[in-house]
Amino acid sequence: MDTFLETLKNKGYGPRLLADEPLSRHTTFGIGGPADWLVVVESVSELAELRLLARKYAVPALVIGEGSNILIADAGVRGLVIVNRCAGIEMPKAGVLVAESGALLRKAARWSVERTWEGLEWASGVPGTIGGAVVGNAGAYGGCIADNLVWAELLHPDGRAERAANAALDYSYRSSALKRLPSSARPLVLKAAFELKPGNAAELERRMQGYNHQRQERTPSERSAGSVFKRTLQFPAGFLIEQCGLKGYQIGGAQVSPLHANFIINTGGASASDVAELIALIQRRVQETHGQSLELEIEFIGAWERETAAVNQKGTAQK
Repeated sequence: MDTFLETLKNKGYGPRLLADEPLSRHTTFGIGGPADWLVVVESVSELAELRLLARKYAVPALVIGEGSNILIADAGVRGLVIVNRCAGIEMPKAGVLVAESGALLRKAARWSVERTWEGLEWASGVPGTIGGAVVGNAGAYGGCIADNLVWAELLHPDGRAERAANAALDYSYRSSALKRLPSSARPLVLKAAFELKPGNAAELERRMQGYNHQRQERTPSERSAGSVFKRTLQFPAGFLIEQCGLKGYQIGGAQVSPLHANFIINTGGASASDVAELIALIQRRVQETHGQSLELEIEFIGAWERETAAVNQKGTAQK
């Protein structure tokens, strides 16, 4: 680690390196212990360079974007955390939007609507970055990333660059070939391209505002990581949780949202362990009451071996 840090300082990253930075400052949940070291990057070249240097020096490296859809352990993250703020958006040819992986998905959606291109308007209120959306096949209101993605520019852990076509990412509901890989083997998304089609300005604006209004009515305003569980084949997760009488149920500072049962909110001072314990209780109650297994949509990240909860290979929280 010392040699790695010295190398980063020699390359000019020194003034931007933060030691023991609380990751609660970098997640939508407002939860997460310290990163050993953290640096914010705003260019794809720096993002790739840091990822490759970390591999060269055998230092664990985690890349996060807006910090949505993740629960970081109270013990934090060992090694280097890279906050991806590479936010460029362009349209190099008509109908093809290319965005860097740190660009906010909702900003890319609004950028396209403002220029009367149709295809991403469903995402105008969806949190998270392009990179996370590509990995998790983000979606809402009948649309998803897989519908429009042309290619994703990937950096593999061994340093190999690849422009992967949509089909190669093997998309499924809120998942992809990338998400199904262990985090240590998962390629890093650098950029992504989306094929859009010409739209009507007034209709696109009307549709976008309608989606945003629905989201405001149905989405809790408190801090959260978004939807906690994927829907089952038969039912939305929130419906099953609500039928178990768990709306408003609270452990520590973590609460099942009284507005939408598939959101766990941070009422103030919630720990990652509070959330993990609540997740485990929800899964247990839904299994006992409905015979349904709830699969996590959010990811557990960090030093969970030091905590009272862990995640098994199927993504189930266990005490």
